[in-house]
Amino acid sequence: MIPLKDENPIKITPYITYGLIAVNITVFIYELILTPPELNRFFHLFAIVPWELNASFKGIAIPQPIPEPLTLVTSQFLHAGFLHVGFNMLFLWIFGNNIEERLGRVKYLLFYLTCGVLAGLTQCFFDSASVVPSLGASGAIAGVMGAYIIKFPQAKIVTLVPLGFFFPVFRISALWFLGFWFIEQAFNGISMLEASARVGMQGGGVAYWAHAGGFIFGAILSPLFGLFNDKQDYNGIEPEN
Repeated sequence: MIPLKDENPIKITPYITYGLIAVNITVFIYELILTPPELNRFFHLFAIVPWELNASFKGIAIPQPIPEPLTLVTSQFLHAGFLHVGFNMLFLWIFGNNIEERLGRVKYLLFYLTCGVLAGLTQCFFDSASVVPSLGASGAIAGVMGAYIIKFPQAKIVTLVPLGFFFPVFRISALWFLGFWFIEQAFNGISMLEASARVGMQGGGVAYWAHAGGFIFGAILSPLFGLFNDKQDYNGIEPEN
């Protein structure tokens, strides 16, 4: 299923959402100009390598020019291919604008990055021995989707459903669309626990636990960031009466 748009009108210009999309695309363009060996080093330096991250938490020195925990943030702006970055930015554009409006720019950015960090830690917990770089904005965007499902469960999502050579359009609620997406990620994550294949975008896999973890943390944390504070204006400042 491919979402096209949502029906909730945007009352403000979502500068942070647009900015995040611009940064992700810019970094991806930079990746395209790197040679394969350079790109491999770039990913190992700035993406999450679960074994290395867990080792750094245990006090084991990792010979990297940047602190290993910093990859929990830098990995959120890396992508492994056109489809990877394309779908991530599509979902961010669809679901991010309304959450940015509700939280305010500063809180929204902090919420986005926090969900991404927690998503990365979730992936490392379930795949602690992996030496394959894990990267992408999926975990942070999953957090935004988790916030969206509890704030706008009945919002209609215009969705393309590929059926062979046909692509019929359906209008379904966010609750059904995002609920199905989450169940799929959780099911695949459980399945991968028994699989021998490595989990990580570079290796051709998908970090399902990062997706599921980001979604859950987004649903839990968004109310704490003020998702249901309808009196809060766009800049995160309580309006005067």
